[in-house]
Amino acid sequence: MSRGWKTREQMEAAERTMLAPFAQRSGESRGRKYSEPSHAYRTEFQRDRARVIHSRAFRRMEYKTQVFLNGTGDHLRTRLTHSIEVASISRTIARALRLNEDLAEAIALAHDLGHAPFGHSGEEMLSECMRDHGGFDHNRQSVRAVELLERPYPDFPGLNLTFEVREGLRKHERPYSFVTGEKYQYPSLEAQVADLADEITYYSHDLDDALDFEILNPPQLKGNEVWRDSHRAVLARYTAGSEPDLHKLIIRDIIDREVHDLVATSAGSIADAGVQSADDVRRQCAPLIRYSDELAEANRALRKFLYQNVYYHPRVSEVNGRACEMLRRVFGGFLADPDRLGEGAIRRIEKEGLYRTVCDYVAGMTDRYLMEEYERIASL
Repeated sequence: MSRGWKTREQMEAAERTMLAPFAQRSGESRGRKYSEPSHAYRTEFQRDRARVIHSRAFRRMEYKTQVFLNGTGDHLRTRLTHSIEVASISRTIARALRLNEDLAEAIALAHDLGHAPFGHSGEEMLSECMRDHGGFDHNRQSVRAVELLERPYPDFPGLNLTFEVREGLRKHERPYSFVTGEKYQYPSLEAQVADLADEITYYSHDLDDALDFEILNPPQLKGNEVWRDSHRAVLARYTAGSEPDLHKLIIRDIIDREVHDLVATSAGSIADAGVQSADDVRRQCAPLIRYSDELAEANRALRKFLYQNVYYHPRVSEVNGRACEMLRRVFGGFLADPDRLGEGAIRRIEKEGLYRTVCDYVAGMTDRYLMEEYERIASL
């Protein structure tokens, strides 16, 4: 190794040797919006991952609700722990398929940066507040966070992430578009991996949290195919298993089964498509990272079960409903007195408009900070 360390060039050469031909190599990135010199010993996607991790938006996810209001339980997931878990599963899938783990991980870590406080309920309330002013969508907001709202560099707005990471965050856009204007339907395989790793994570870990929070119990889940298959497999291996250890083993088995099915099915669809480059992938008429038909159907039933029995459970919806009323009041308070937004946000009002500026500010707030702002407004 030259100079006693592995250089970026050597890492890029290793990618060309070790990754599949249809993987997105960092040395073939379409680059950044604002030109920057390359790093001596980090690839472009490794730099992107670091930029996401060191961003303020990433740190704030520690205090943002995943499903259960942040602070209501020491072991419940937050947006931050959820994103780390998505990144872990993304790396596992990418490694198995010989894809670029660094790219998949960077997308996974950044995918929820735009989420509002108070989980999906908060997103719905913020969308209602913005109904006549361009709406709100957390995917679009994640892109705004990395392209505009984060400002750690003096020479350009945002994090200046590579085209490929930003592509992976633009799940709301189809068709996609190259800088040249050419349209295409699907992003890189690494972006597709991060998207389905997100699903696997919330299917399994929202179940886990709901069981810990005691709004679900194992007998309720016996009618669900995904749970039932893993329950049967775990009991075959651990005949003396009992709760709560048993349900933890079942959650682990669900994740393993989902990942195994995804890897096997995707490997087959990639081979059948005959793709030989990352751009061949982008020009396909269907995504290549997918579940088997049987598991896809079972997952749809599991998703329906989660909405019926977890996300809209009274213990969740009542608490989140009160929290969302706080969000509405805080949003209105900033509209009435925008001077409270701070200098950085105030400077954006002329270009972005008052509603979008307030939306950006509220979306970036943690649960705790929003509740503090509510108390200040309520005391006026």
